[in-house]
Amino acid sequence: MSGNLHSKQAGITFSGFIVGLFVLVILVLFGFKLIPAYMENAKIQNIFETISHDPQMQKASPYEITLSYDRRASVDGITGIQSKDIELDVGQDGRPILSASYSVKVKLGGNVSLVMDFNPTSAGK
Repeated sequence: MSGNLHSKQAGITFSGFIVGLFVLVILVLFGFKLIPAYMENAKIQNIFETISHDPQMQKASPYEITLSYDRRASVDGITGIQSKDIELDVGQDGRPILSASYSVKVKLGGNVSLVMDFNPTSAGK
């Protein structure tokens, strides 16, 4: 009876390996193109939260708040938004609330691009 049992080989074929490797390489390349946009958004978010929690900004004028953003953005090399793109509001606790909406277009290759929308805000943080 043991002679009738056949063991099946399990695994991946060489062509399946090549296709999987190709897909993985494409995903990694796209990832490398998208990471800078997400990093810049994280920097903008961090600046908004820092300004919002800065005690000196509690009673600052809108001009002083946008000037503070411009200085911090200049140091971090942010080009996604400028101070004129920031919406200012005051929260219930008196802290300034900074928010913005912007899009980033990333060219993936040839005539294919990806547009990403970001909405950083200091509200609720």
